[in-house]
Amino acid sequence: MTEQAPEPFEPVDEDWQTALAIVAHPDDMEYGGAAAVARWTSQGKKVVYVMVTSGEAGIDSLDPAECGPLREAEQVASARVVGVDTVEFLGYPDGVVEYGLPLRQDIARAVRRHRPDIVITSNFRDTYGGVSLNQADHVAVGRATLDGVRDAGNRWVFRELLAEGHEPWSGVRQIWAAASPEAKHAVDTTEHFDRGVASLEEHKAYLAGLGGAMAEPREFLEGFGRSAGSRLGTRFAVPFEVFPLR
Repeated sequence: MTEQAPEPFEPVDEDWQTALAIVAHPDDMEYGGAAAVARWTSQGKKVVYVMVTSGEAGIDSLDPAECGPLREAEQVASARVVGVDTVEFLGYPDGVVEYGLPLRQDIARAVRRHRPDIVITSNFRDTYGGVSLNQADHVAVGRATLDGVRDAGNRWVFRELLAEGHEPWSGVRQIWAAASPEAKHAVDTTEHFDRGVASLEEHKAYLAGLGGAMAEPREFLEGFGRSAGSRLGTRFAVPFEVFPLR
């Protein structure tokens, strides 16, 4: 019996102006999403990054006290390559992020401050498809993002945000989870693929300590991008699971 080909991807809606990317670690946007960000900033759109942790547990040979500031600096440089000028770090402990009210509140605060049209997060499903397990921080942050975005629009949830001067924001139209195995949409990144590679290459210390296939930016992103591109009818693409909010 021949295996059935996967359904083609639909293009994401690009009729928007501002996006807020909320992910667990420095490098999460670069493993697939940065080329899409380069496309959007080249269209004049504004994208802001919020990192829940500083990735301080990500390099085995570096103590977290040294690693965290280094990875923050690499993320800021990486974001700049794809036209992102604002990168914020929430300071949660790397590797042990928990889904819960504090995280939801901090995400709601970020959404109210930046007031985006689109919110982007990373895959929060249990796997990347098949038996490739996801990381616990990705799961916690992605699921908290779904709830925190909705919390941002309800003035009676996290009332202390009102006291801080953060009025509710119900303007988020969609939440996009990058690289989800449940993705049915994608964006063509063919013209911006090289900038996505260059963005990942800015994580020099992290890549040097990582090893394996993921430490080879161009090769890794080519495989990832071509797989998605084959389902969108383009050379390279980034897939997203789309959650409409209005």
